[in-house]
Amino acid sequence: MIRSHTAGGSIERAEAAVSGLDTDKLNEMNDTARQYGMRSVLIVKDGRIAWEWHEQGTDRIGSVYSCTKSVLSALIGIALDEGHIRSVDDRAAGYLKLQGSLEEHPVTIKQLLTMTPGYDWPDFDKPYKEMKKAEDWVQYVLDRPLVHTPGEVFTYNSGGSHLLSAVLTSATGTSTLSYAREKLFGPLGIRRLKWGGQHGIQEGGAGLYLTAEDLAKLGMLFANQGVWEGNRLLSAGWIEESTRSHSKGLVNYRPSIYGNYGYHWWVSAEQPEEVPPYYFAFGYGGQYMAVVPEYNAVVVLRKNLAGRNKALLSRRILHEYIFSSLTGKTCNIIEG
Repeated sequence: MIRSHTAGGSIERAEAAVSGLDTDKLNEMNDTARQYGMRSVLIVKDGRIAWEWHEQGTDRIGSVYSCTKSVLSALIGIALDEGHIRSVDDRAAGYLKLQGSLEEHPVTIKQLLTMTPGYDWPDFDKPYKEMKKAEDWVQYVLDRPLVHTPGEVFTYNSGGSHLLSAVLTSATGTSTLSYAREKLFGPLGIRRLKWGGQHGIQEGGAGLYLTAEDLAKLGMLFANQGVWEGNRLLSAGWIEESTRSHSKGLVNYRPSIYGNYGYHWWVSAEQPEEVPPYYFAFGYGGQYMAVVPEYNAVVVLRKNLAGRNKALLSRRILHEYIFSSLTGKTCNIIEG
């Protein structure tokens, strides 16, 4: 368990060598990070920042892209803990106050969390751009036909994430952003942020802007089983359930930049035995926030955009430099 060490909202710093990291490996990584187009590399070990590198010299607020989904998952968990949402097996329609034929819409909150709602949503989120142009994002998603039995087929779907934000907004009676400020961001000392949306509903699949350090705080909260500075923000049960594998996700995708899928979290799979188990939030183009329970570590990687598959460069940084520094072993990745 990671005990959080914070002062004035910032995570305390510690020397990498004192934290047991291989500093030679990390110094070598800094040169590679710039070549790979990284923006930020941040390592939290035992509750303190043990290493950080920023392309522009300082940690700046920026889009976390689909890492937003993992933040939303945490908020859904808090709403369940507080009784605003009764069960993940509830139909989303029951919270969205839908009319007519949509009132019996069968998709559940759990199916949205696991990206198995059954919507016609071609691979790699192809309808997402069209959704963003629509006058009503929620209605756009609900109008997509069901082509699979809900709960059976994984299809990566940011539209379903937006439905979850709408469910949360309706269930709590306040915006996703307001709820996050009160229940998550405020207690974690996260103040520099932006979160866009439409019609009073924050975008569920992307749209959140944070610093690398503030994104790391979410990982620290999960590594600490939902406790922050002695206060429980999120149940340990939700953390366990949301970060375990519920489907194979995109584990067979190559290059290996994804993994199995939980409740809007990715879960590592099919790694060489030297690589420690981890779960992670992932954003387009190589944005990672990884939690490595065995080593009491959280890693945030932010990368300049250069295409989906260039995320492999972030994965190389994570495995070949950071995991190797943590474990003292050579931690290669699966590329073929």
